[in-house]
Amino acid sequence: MKEVMAIIRQNKVNATKDALANAGFPAFTCRKVMGRGKNSVDPALLQTILKQGTLPLSALGEQLSETMRLIPKRIFTLIVEEEDVEKVVKTFIEVNSTGNVGDGKIFILPIYEAYTIRSGEMTQDAY
Repeated sequence: MKEVMAIIRQNKVNATKDALANAGFPAFTCRKVMGRGKNSVDPALLQTILKQGTLPLSALGEQLSETMRLIPKRIFTLIVEEEDVEKVVKTFIEVNSTGNVGDGKIFILPIYEAYTIRSGEMTQDAY
């Protein structure tokens, strides 16, 4: 089993939920998170924009603001069989890719064990 974690824009949550359900993955966890990427901005450009007093409403504006503050995002977590990872990743990319900075990140982690809390039994069916 694998854990798929995807950090996406908050305005893409409903489309992502629908796409995952349609792809056969209706079980997931979604949480509100705050964060920023590691994109670097030319400091001289940043100072010029800041002197104007407002940031442009564009991908550049988001990139500039990302260097100064945390951006609200959503993180989806799914536990899937190893053979389903590629399908889940493609679903996230198809729905969330705008071609702009800040579209998100996807991380894949191994799941070594899973337990059912009610019974205390180890299970292969963690989702």
